[in-house]
Amino acid sequence: MLYKLIFRLIFSRMDPEKAHHLGMFVIRFSSKLQLTKLLPKINTHNVNVLGESFRGYFGLAAGFDKNAIAVKAFGELGFSHIEIGTVTALAQAGNPRPRLFRLKEDRALINRMGFNNDGAEVVAKRLEKLRNSSDILPVIGVNIGKSKVVELADAANDYRTSARLLAPWSDYLAVNVSSPNTPGLRDLQSVTALRPILNAVLEESLDKPVLVKIAPDLADEDIVAIAELAKELKLAGVIATNTTISRSDLKAAVREVESYGAGGLSGAPLDSRSLEVLRLLRTKLSKEFVIISVGGVETQDQVLERIKAGANLVQGYTGFIYFGPLWARKLNRI
Repeated sequence: MLYKLIFRLIFSRMDPEKAHHLGMFVIRFSSKLQLTKLLPKINTHNVNVLGESFRGYFGLAAGFDKNAIAVKAFGELGFSHIEIGTVTALAQAGNPRPRLFRLKEDRALINRMGFNNDGAEVVAKRLEKLRNSSDILPVIGVNIGKSKVVELADAANDYRTSARLLAPWSDYLAVNVSSPNTPGLRDLQSVTALRPILNAVLEESLDKPVLVKIAPDLADEDIVAIAELAKELKLAGVIATNTTISRSDLKAAVREVESYGAGGLSGAPLDSRSLEVLRLLRTKLSKEFVIISVGGVETQDQVLERIKAGANLVQGYTGFIYFGPLWARKLNRI
């Protein structure tokens, strides 16, 4: 109740990106003062996946902590794993602002951030320092994407650079070819374009698990083709799904939605399609392949539904904005 009041009176009146930076500052500062360590321990399952022991099924999806600046703090807030990024080989500022918008009625966000991040070399050094500390850390996944200035034809080498720099400090690597905010990126989801990228990442992975993250907007036959490619290349699994370019069945006024322009939609409206993609993938991938389900998850019941449908792990992002800092603790209390 307190967070809802704070959100309504403060965060909801701020520019969403400024509110995000303020929230990140508060989270990091609270951890530095060891306030997050005062939170009571939660009873949850230890989940053995990807060769790691996760303290619960539910983790933070990529996009929230792009530069690995609050990994420890998010772990203390109850996330079993943190997927940082998306990180690109070259540092980049991302798209012009404004580039993040709230659809409050839908408990959704529209973003066209454009992979703004400090670049693989800087993030790798930050992760190295974190790993060499004595801090208790959650499982850390590193989500990597294509640098905007790199041509699609050179994408494999660009991903290779990021993988080489970041693999030593990651627990798993996630290959992001499904953001709608980098021109042409989703074209890399075709099996022909995807194969050399995944091979390059696998060669630099140091045998860390490699997963591919896909969009909810793919046709079912393309999802099946990616599942077959995952089996062929012996990937660890698939992360499903990224944001959507769809704007169907939203409660927000059409004029409002159109005024925000292009970008990926995340949050509650993705629930149905994300669950469909999960179920389809699980029919094509045996139990040895990991599926991380993300998109529209807000409640414990939804986490359990995803696990029963075949997910090994579940992630969220937008729910953190609408439900507050204790949200992950509630969802991992199963």
